[in-house]
Amino acid sequence: MDEALIDFLKNPIVGRAVIIIVGILLIWILVKFLQKKLFRKIESNQSRYKAIKISSFAGYILTIILIIFVFSDKLTGLSTALGVAGAGIAFALQEVIVSFAGWLSIVFGAFYKTGDRIKLGGITGDVMDIGVLRTTIMETGEWVDGDLYNGRIVFIANSFVFKEPVFNYSGDFPFLWDEIKIAIAFGSDYQLASDIILNAGKTVAGDLSKRSFDGWKKLQRYYRLEDAKTHSMVSVATNDSFVEYTLRYVVDYQRRRITKSELYNKILQDIEATKGKVYFNYPSLQLVGVPDLKVKMDEKANREK
Repeated sequence: MDEALIDFLKNPIVGRAVIIIVGILLIWILVKFLQKKLFRKIESNQSRYKAIKISSFAGYILTIILIIFVFSDKLTGLSTALGVAGAGIAFALQEVIVSFAGWLSIVFGAFYKTGDRIKLGGITGDVMDIGVLRTTIMETGEWVDGDLYNGRIVFIANSFVFKEPVFNYSGDFPFLWDEIKIAIAFGSDYQLASDIILNAGKTVAGDLSKRSFDGWKKLQRYYRLEDAKTHSMVSVATNDSFVEYTLRYVVDYQRRRITKSELYNKILQDIEATKGKVYFNYPSLQLVGVPDLKVKMDEKANREK
């Protein structure tokens, strides 16, 4: 029994397996130690997340290198078989390979990062995690109005960065242009209405004009862009029923719904304070005239009665 155990331990394959197991344990003990004792002390969430991700990726690479190094003298005879098997595996796992290539593009091509609000694969939400094969998103919208979370976590293959456009709401320019439309009735003080609506834009969203303008200037250093107007502005149009005022303004991508609510509240209050100088258009039915009615009596029928 002892001799069989000794022979078993002397087997080169067993010895190499032991080396691999011990080496893998040492690699991942070191990785987990760095993640829990060192990287957790990093104050920036983004920097801490990147450090943990890079250390995990390095652990996988070191594990593969260790296995190749231990079995390096055995690989020459398997090269042909591995080539044929590799071609079949590559065909079967082509989606996995494309997703891995997508991960490389995301990390090194700066498509997006954790915390960004994006639209990928038809799903809009905030990026929670960027894995080697898939991106994890906390979804917004769907049955919830506005840009609020609906609580659904979505996993999207990284291969979608090659298949569909990637919309980033919060990348180099974390601002959006938004609009609200106000219907004012004919006969109002039109200039006063315009002043009220524009003042609401300057009061509620005005602090973002300077910040967004500076952000746009930074973009122009790297991209071919024309000058953009980031201050609030009002345009007027008419139709058969009312005068339509459109307020265009810049808003933080995370406060789009809140800002719109604040704008409506202020405009409502300021228009009510005009005491009838400016009033909203209400759906109404106006009777403009009654056609003349001519009644012809049947005299013969009356005589018979």
